[in-house]
Amino acid sequence: MKTKLEIAQNWLPRYTGTNIDEFGDYFLLTNFQNYVNKFAEKFDCNINGEGRPMQTATNSSGLSIINFGIGSANAATIMDLLLARQPKGVLFLGKCGGLKTSTEIGHFILPIAAIRGEGTSNDYLPAEVPALPSFKLHKFVSDKIISKNLEYRTGVIYTTNRRLWEWDDNFKEYLRKLGAIGIDMETATIFIVGYANQIARGALLLVSDLPMFPEGVKTEESDKNVTQNFVDLHLNIGIEAMTDLEAKGEKIKHFTF
Repeated sequence: MKTKLEIAQNWLPRYTGTNIDEFGDYFLLTNFQNYVNKFAEKFDCNINGEGRPMQTATNSSGLSIINFGIGSANAATIMDLLLARQPKGVLFLGKCGGLKTSTEIGHFILPIAAIRGEGTSNDYLPAEVPALPSFKLHKFVSDKIISKNLEYRTGVIYTTNRRLWEWDDNFKEYLRKLGAIGIDMETATIFIVGYANQIARGALLLVSDLPMFPEGVKTEESDKNVTQNFVDLHLNIGIEAMTDLEAKGEKIKHFTF
């Protein structure tokens, strides 16, 4: 195996336990196994990859979901491996910490960009290249949120490799200066590696904690409450947006305003 494509074609089935031709043209990405479980229950489809690094499910209409794990390195890995399938669209359903008083637990954020604080994306493109989503894909997600009479926020996400930073007052002051609306560990990486691999990509983030305040730091109990109250809605918005995109067959690239 000499080319990147050849390696991806060999490794995607190895990481996921799923043959390339079993995947659909459109993908949902997640960090959580329960999203895959709920997807499989909703569509009565099998879950592949049990015991592998990544688990997947694909419904009859050609929408696939992959739990790729947590962190920017894993995000880069799945966006590289998806070269083997060359998807028409990828939507990341992630959770993030809200950094502004205008964000509350349960809010949805459609990032207009992400700050590349994770470092992983520097292995793909120079630091001055902005991490951006595909506008057309986000338009479909926005339409679905509005159709449910829900609000969402837009803004810039800060992506970091640091999982445990909530104690660090200097880092929190740095985040305040940046003016980012939320913080996570994957969005910037997905945007940049997607751009490098010419994969249309987007992210719908669920605010799961308010880590700038001690009482807002995520706990096991608070995470259970978020899962119980908001995860089904988060997943269903993603499913409906990508299903609608597939049904209409509209191209995401070269979108004309």
